[in-house]
Amino acid sequence: MTDTLNEPMVRIEGLRKSFGSHEVLRNIDLTVMPGQVVTIIGASGSGKSTLLRCINLLETPDAGHVWFHGKDLAAEHVDVNRLRESIGMVFQGFNLFNNMNVLDNCTLAPVTLKKMNKQEAERTALAHLESVGMGEFAHAHVSTLSGGQKQRVAIARALCMNPDLMLFDEPTSALDPEIVGEVLEVMRALAREGMTMVVVTHEMAFAKSVSDEVVFMDEGIIAEKGSPQKIFTAPEHARTREFLARYLDD
Repeated sequence: MTDTLNEPMVRIEGLRKSFGSHEVLRNIDLTVMPGQVVTIIGASGSGKSTLLRCINLLETPDAGHVWFHGKDLAAEHVDVNRLRESIGMVFQGFNLFNNMNVLDNCTLAPVTLKKMNKQEAERTALAHLESVGMGEFAHAHVSTLSGGQKQRVAIARALCMNPDLMLFDEPTSALDPEIVGEVLEVMRALAREGMTMVVVTHEMAFAKSVSDEVVFMDEGIIAEKGSPQKIFTAPEHARTREFLARYLDD
């Protein structure tokens, strides 16, 4: 799929999502352009991860629309699984198959979903593993890897599907502080290469240095969004200022 650069890759309008009586997302509007890095920040429970999961319909919105490459994901005739092949997702908890080695984790989806032959899938996987610094671990068992290594494999695995869009759901929050940097560096490299990314993160330095747009969520709404410069140095809303106070002091 190709996009003209002036058309949104993702367009969200009027998105609402509740779990029981708890309204988690309220009337969300958001646009992501090709090549953009959008980071979503906010306190725990503000709806960040739910918004991310609605973009690839891991959660089904109660109302509103999510367009991806101009196709409404909620429309009945849309093949969501087909569209989802173009959206890579990296989770907080890695979601790797522990009973397989690294290479098999990376080739499973391209072979089964994209009908890629095993040889080509392995060649692609090895290239992506190399790019995230995990080439030498291709035949290692997943259970022997550290958290940072697992997350880099998870990123390589997502890239093996040749996605147009990468979603990251707090990819470093389950990692020991000393290995957070290695995962963020892989993400920085993807950003430099022009990958379109939506990242839910608590890593403010990363959001500040890599984002084209920062979205601050508060209690299920987008309270404020803008350039990193605007959000981190001149936030308009009291809640944004409050949330960022400890980071702005640094």
